[in-house]
Amino acid sequence: MPVQVTRRLLDDLYKKYNRRVFVSPDPLQFLYDYDNIRDREIVGLIASALAYGRVNQILKSIKLVLERLSPSPSEFLKVNSLRAMKKTFADFKHRFTTGEQLSLLLFSVKNIISKHGSLYECFKSSVNSNDRTIVPALAAFVYTLRKEARGLESHILPSPGNGSACKRLNLFLRWMIRKDQVDPGGWDRVHPSKLIIPLDTHMYKIGYTLEFTRRKQADLKGALEITERFRRFSPEDPVKYDFALTRFGIRDDFDLQTMLTAMHGIKAEKPKNN
Repeated sequence: MPVQVTRRLLDDLYKKYNRRVFVSPDPLQFLYDYDNIRDREIVGLIASALAYGRVNQILKSIKLVLERLSPSPSEFLKVNSLRAMKKTFADFKHRFTTGEQLSLLLFSVKNIISKHGSLYECFKSSVNSNDRTIVPALAAFVYTLRKEARGLESHILPSPGNGSACKRLNLFLRWMIRKDQVDPGGWDRVHPSKLIIPLDTHMYKIGYTLEFTRRKQADLKGALEITERFRRFSPEDPVKYDFALTRFGIRDDFDLQTMLTAMHGIKAEKPKNN
């Protein structure tokens, strides 16, 4: 039997859970400490790049990096060379991300800011009004970041051109482009209608259960399919419901079945393997 999802139901979840009180534990919480958009976009990229693995370790790693970039990440990049960055983060390690990789990412950001003025201006230069989604601009953005620091590995900076859902980069774009009680925004001239759902295991399970996708893996095609379904309910802001829905599975006090039960007694469904 098809799952019946309505805009009213989704809007009710949004109103109830899209609140800052439900943010922690989430890498997004670090962006609230930076009013300067030049600092916030750097913090957002770092926080999203490290947003994989156990949440406690994610928050610990991001906190450590930001302490070393204190008090202003943009000023740190301006006055430090790649050699100095590597020295600063020589002992850093977050799962697959080494201090070397983190330093290359920061050096790339430094070069882009030097050439374009900000990450925002660099990204915006590739946004085409005729593109339905942000995917082409994101692919161009990743290409530029990699070009500015040879040696950056795909695990820290994946590209949609390879079929990756780019969950962490799409999360970064959600934070920077949307603006409401949760997402701080700042990239005001990129329209949220082009955003793609940051597809992680939580959102994939929700999307599969709601029959928004029948993909067997959380890839770019799955992210696009789920986004298209959300676009039916919110054409101008298809990732509007992402934060509220993904609280179920991220926070210990919420779970997916609780949410689905609220949605007319739906039972969580596991993807079927071929």
